[in-house]
Amino acid sequence: MDLDMKQLAVAIRAIAEEKNLPEDTVQLVVEQALAAAYRRDYGDREQEIRVSMNLNTGDIDAFVTKEVVENVDNPAFDISLDDAKKHNKNIKVGDKIEVHEKAENFGRVAAQTAKQVILQRLREAEREIVLAEFEDKVGTVLNANVARVEGNVVRVDLGKAQGIMPRSEQIQGEHYYPGQRVKVFLKDVEKSFRGPQLVVSRGNTQFIEWLFRAEVPEMESKAVEIRDMAREAGVRTKIAVASNVQGVDPVGTFVGGHGTRVNAVTSEVGEQEKIDIIVWSEDPKEYIVNALSPTKVTEVKIDEANKKAKVIVPEDQQSIAIGKGGQNVRLASKLTNYELDIEAEKPKEQAEEAEKPKAPKLKKKSELESSLLEAIEEHGEETSKS
Repeated sequence: MDLDMKQLAVAIRAIAEEKNLPEDTVQLVVEQALAAAYRRDYGDREQEIRVSMNLNTGDIDAFVTKEVVENVDNPAFDISLDDAKKHNKNIKVGDKIEVHEKAENFGRVAAQTAKQVILQRLREAEREIVLAEFEDKVGTVLNANVARVEGNVVRVDLGKAQGIMPRSEQIQGEHYYPGQRVKVFLKDVEKSFRGPQLVVSRGNTQFIEWLFRAEVPEMESKAVEIRDMAREAGVRTKIAVASNVQGVDPVGTFVGGHGTRVNAVTSEVGEQEKIDIIVWSEDPKEYIVNALSPTKVTEVKIDEANKKAKVIVPEDQQSIAIGKGGQNVRLASKLTNYELDIEAEKPKEQAEEAEKPKAPKLKKKSELESSLLEAIEEHGEETSKS
């Protein structure tokens, strides 16, 4: 089965239009494949060959690079000086020259090889071009459809390309199924041996930030901003917010009227994930108190040198401060960048009792009698001596 060049030229244009690829890119891929086919049919696999194709006529021209020598040992790689001068009068021994050769036809095996290479390289070219478009979207939230679930990896359809969401980027306890519509954060374009790969996430902190950006227009105008975030996806998120405009309540702005804004974010990540919005502060003590919300804090003792803080809370607040599985204090530590040690406050009765001066300890009856006898004996001895 020979390769029909005119049909191939028509197919190139159709492929370029269908795949939304530049015609030059498709033509280059085809010419590289034809060069490989030419080596198989007419030349040597080690030859340096360039193929040019006329998309209007389907004509193919092959150009073989050869070295100019005085004595030709291998015609596939060498050309005599006399023959080379027919192409270029100024050429000399040791130079390289491209020799034009007409490629009339290709054999069946070469044609099949060319077709396979063309299809493979077109897929690679399409993927590279699409991924180049997505590189500008890294760090943004995109709409996606779940394509399929493969073990711990979820593959999502992003329109022109597919992305992968590993287990580490998923929301804990969230289940995915084919056809499900989800929002995802485009985290990275990774380079691998299989080609570039789009990595998406629903479990990172930036995903929450972008969801709030969509709900809080004041972030765009810089009236309010998110200063710090700490998240355990599917469980709890703490956000420290601040206002840059006097009189604007940052927490109220993010919560929204009747909680509409924070509820919109919660509905996207799942009702099981609790979102705490607290006021950011330059004062470490105040910031730690806010971060441990809704815990009531009695006192905070800061060790600035070691980035540690001892937090005293009422006894009935200790479990709230620590949280289930240490979750509340762990997130507060991440948020404030301080290692927090939660201690329960001693009840007033215990504190007052500890402060009272201790009364002398009363001796037992047997001890008193013994002491009294010893004193009498000592007194008798002193009297006899005198």
